[in-house]
Amino acid sequence: MQLHKLTTAVAGLALSAAALLAQSKPTIAVLPFNNSALGKDNEALAPLSKGIADLMIQELAANPGIRVVERDAIQKILDEQKLSQNGNVDPQTAVKVGKLVGAHHMVTGVFLTDPKGTTMKISLRVFNTETSEIEFTTDGSDKPDNLFALVNKVAVKVNKGLKLPDIPRQVGDAREKMAEKVPYQAVMLYSRALNAKDAHKNDEAISLFKQTLDKFPDYQPAKDELSKLQKS
Repeated sequence: MQLHKLTTAVAGLALSAAALLAQSKPTIAVLPFNNSALGKDNEALAPLSKGIADLMIQELAANPGIRVVERDAIQKILDEQKLSQNGNVDPQTAVKVGKLVGAHHMVTGVFLTDPKGTTMKISLRVFNTETSEIEFTTDGSDKPDNLFALVNKVAVKVNKGLKLPDIPRQVGDAREKMAEKVPYQAVMLYSRALNAKDAHKNDEAISLFKQTLDKFPDYQPAKDELSKLQKS
């Protein structure tokens, strides 16, 4: 009996230590990106406001040395506070949201295309939620067809610019290779599915997640989102 109690106590201490360790990790959150695409592309690319943010979360979350706030948690705050859903929020609001979700760093960004739609650029700022100051800015550009790879490259810059723990090389290489394989059509379908989900149009979201998987069957985030909706 004494041994059992001791074992239970040790296990409890281990879990507490693990929880404290997780809390001590640098925590980062990402807001939906502001859509600044020009001309007719502005409406067509509107779903990418949430889609690009989700891709950024995925890439940052590949680093086991940090904690990244889930997109659903951010969305819940945006809904509760009746804030902009497209990333068009002022710095004070961005910092406020970051504090509400317990993040040390809050990423805000904008994406735009050139008038011909041949190049997409992503620019972002990272706010320190304790000081409210901009602590890092960066950008990147590529063809729209290479959007996932572009997000991967920008995420790597964020990790280095904030001096976060290094991404294990094997993990980083795997993410880079995967990003190069995801077709742009799958990214757009996935982005539209996220928008439908947030609008509580579950049937539409399920259909779009399935279409995403038709384009890229190995896309795990789409599988996860589809599974959650089908169980709800």
